[in-house]
This record gives sequence, structure tokens and C-alpha cells, in this order.
Amino acid sequence: MLKHIALVTATLFLGLFSFGQQSIDKALSKVKFEVSNMAFNTVEGTFGAMKGNVSFSPNQLGNAHINACIETATINTENAKRDEHLLTPDFFDANRYPEICFTSESIQKGSSGYIAIGNLSMHGVTRKVEIPFTYQNNTITGQLTIQRSDYSVGSDGSFMVGQEVNIEIIAVLK
Repeated sequence: MLKHIALVTATLFLGLFSFGQQSIDKALSKVKFEVSNMAFNTVEGTFGAMKGNVSFSPNQLGNAHINACIETATINTENAKRDEHLLTPDFFDANRYPEICFTSESIQKGSSGYIAIGNLSMHGVTRKVEIPFTYQNNTITGQLTIQRSDYSVGSDGSFMVGQEVNIEIIAVLK
């Protein structure tokens, strides 16, 4: 009987400990974005192939972290010619910078969910960002807005592509 109690206790402890660390489901996760085009239109697109790991429990935010990367070459705006151009040195330079990554430094409770504070690295530039997010049904959904010129993506003086990029992150955990 004592062996049985010890086995159940060990199983529960290991289950709780390992529950915190989950990987991102590459097939179900994506990053959506939108940016103005010529000040009259909006270009929408996605990046796929998100990978990484997350350790998150609303009751243990001090131990929580998010490490995620997307493959730059997975950009899709439903316009093959535009996508090819976005992969060149004019914009993302995907051969030189094959990934866009976020690594959290802390996660805090926010007014309507949580806030991941950390470093976003893109196109050879790393900047601190705050990503408000919600966590529901094993899915993290976050939003942020960045200035593309902060990451040296595209030329600064172009009226063709807006400076502000709205981003939505959907990370399904497994």
C-alpha cells in the first residue's frame, strides 16, 4: 500500500512539473500581420512554421517563459511575386536572417490577460517588446504593433509600405 501511495504521489508530482513545459504545435500555430500599402490598401499575410517552447501556468508566472521562432521564408501574402520580393535583402533578407524570434524575460498579469515582456529579434535587430496575450484552451493569442523601420525592414522613406505593422500571434501548445 505504501508503495502504491508513493507511486501515485511521484506520478502526480512529475505530471505537474512537466505540464509547465510544452512545445508549440508547428502545424497549427501562425503569425498574422497587416500593413498599409500606398496609404490606401492593407496587405495581410501570415508566417507559418512557428517552433519553440512555452512554460506557462497562471499560478506560477515567476517561472513562466516563452521562446518562439518563425521561419521568415514561410511568409504568405497570397501574392507569389510580392512574397518573393519580401524575402530579398530589400525587406526580410531571408537567406541571411532565416528566423524571427521572441524570447520572454518575464510574464505578468495584465488587465485582460497577461503580458510577455522580452526581446523580439528580426533582420539582425533585437528590441524589447511587450506582447499582451490571452491563454485559453492550450492556445496563446497575442497582439502587438511594431514599426518596421525599427527592425530595418524595407526602406524608411517609402510611401508604398506603411511603417506600422499590426501582428497577431496564435501559438497552439502541445
